[in-house]
Amino acid sequence: MALNLTHQTGAAAITATPPTGARAAVFAASATGTATSGATMVRSGSAQSLRLQTQTVEPAQPQPSDFHHAMAAPAHPDVAAVEDRKVGVPVFVMMPLDTVRKDGSALNRRKAVQASLAALKSAGAAGIMVDVWWGIAEAEGPGQYNFAGYIELMEMAKKAGLKVQAVMSFHQCGGNVGDSVNIPLPRWATEEIDKDQDLAYTDRCGRRNYEYISLGADKLPALKGRTPIQCYADFMRAFRDHMAPYMGSTICEIQVGMGPAGELRYPSYPESNGTWSFPGIGEFQCYDRYMLASLRAAADAVGKPEWGCAGPGDSGSYNQWPEDTNFFRREGGWNTEYGKFFMSWYSQMLLEHGDRILSAASSVYTGVPGVKVSVKVAGIHWHYGTRSHAPELTAGYYNTRNHDGYQPIARMLGRHGAVLNFTCVEMRDHEQPQDAQCLPEALVRQVANAAKEAGIGLAGENALPRYDETAHDQVIATAAEKAEEERMVAFTYLRMGPDLFQPDNWRRFAAFVKRMTETGVRDVCREQVEREAQGVAHATQPLVHEAAAALAN
Repeated sequence: MALNLTHQTGAAAITATPPTGARAAVFAASATGTATSGATMVRSGSAQSLRLQTQTVEPAQPQPSDFHHAMAAPAHPDVAAVEDRKVGVPVFVMMPLDTVRKDGSALNRRKAVQASLAALKSAGAAGIMVDVWWGIAEAEGPGQYNFAGYIELMEMAKKAGLKVQAVMSFHQCGGNVGDSVNIPLPRWATEEIDKDQDLAYTDRCGRRNYEYISLGADKLPALKGRTPIQCYADFMRAFRDHMAPYMGSTICEIQVGMGPAGELRYPSYPESNGTWSFPGIGEFQCYDRYMLASLRAAADAVGKPEWGCAGPGDSGSYNQWPEDTNFFRREGGWNTEYGKFFMSWYSQMLLEHGDRILSAASSVYTGVPGVKVSVKVAGIHWHYGTRSHAPELTAGYYNTRNHDGYQPIARMLGRHGAVLNFTCVEMRDHEQPQDAQCLPEALVRQVANAAKEAGIGLAGENALPRYDETAHDQVIATAAEKAEEERMVAFTYLRMGPDLFQPDNWRRFAAFVKRMTETGVRDVCREQVEREAQGVAHATQPLVHEAAAALAN
């Protein structure tokens, strides 16, 4: 998830390193903190009845070191301890969205990819992240898989000595921030949605969203006889089987897509056709008939059938602000008995969706050594300083001043041993529009606390393309300059492209990777890092020039 806003990319003064011992979370931002949402769980009796019974199960306790070993297994056993000590936070780089041709047969710009991988290896990057598009690899028909282009990429990554984070992208590419290409869902799937448009997420005005199949249809055999969950499971199994020679050696992580932009959320803030723009609150997406049937059943179960007809009628529209609405304003409907009921149901549906997909992923990848599963959670930081946290609520995160919405997500991931991947790690509070009460640093701290409490690994991404040292410093402050037990397990850099390979950007990136991957970075001389980065930039100049030229075409 990213926001294409020029005011969010401005450079700011480098923030001083926080004092030792000021560690209330898994990691903390370097800038002075602002108040986070309270962690007290407030549940009405009706809300309690909607929770999954399995949420009381103790979460798994995956060890971050296992993830590091999977990503950086040394070639010779007697250097294992040395290699492990050298690794700080492994840095991956996202590949272009159109890395593989739309027919799935081969790579786009093969020479550019080859040069790029060699340059990344020289700069010290651990590996790459690539979207494995459902709309490409299963385009020809149900169960007809074509991973040829992805196999070619895995072989190139293997030869370059890079690891791969493979994203099972069950969403449409196009219509979200940073989407430079259009890759729809498989045509045979969209044909079924055309026949029954209630398979698509739907807002109060009846607008259908084809980015991702509605979770209300998770259990319906609506896709040529299979349920969406079965389609996702079959796809992941086919990918595992086709990639068997690379699983656990080259491929170290499977990130499982769970919604628009691959994130576990509802499509509450779609940018396509100008529907939503920052910092609007978004809208609830619960008006397809399958979601409404679930809402009616939940309302009947608590003896309030009148609550099951629709979502809140006073929750406003996509581009309004919280105080413009009766539901989200300071003392609004979100904090009433009805509001708590609705938000408990709406968020619980999302949790159950994630649980179903992770169960499928676990059945496929459990027992594959060296492979971790991860899930991406959106960094919705605007209006975070308000009581209702309206944009988070419409996206399905029941996070308010009185209710922690990220602990249930982290615990659900913990039951499956999954890593929580979170965005907006590069953002600073003071860089954001203050009137929208954007607090990305506070949000990151809250999510970090949730991950720590659940005993799960935490990985990070930058939400916006940033090549400046200010953004790099923020990521390092939140990820690398902490004690061994508190660091991120990985960081993924957005994104490979011509801009990254511009000389100044590339030199800064090489310095960033050096600082991220060294333990004890406080002791690393900044001037020494800059000299080494300059050496990397000089040595890789032919590769970088070739990659930049090819990617620009």
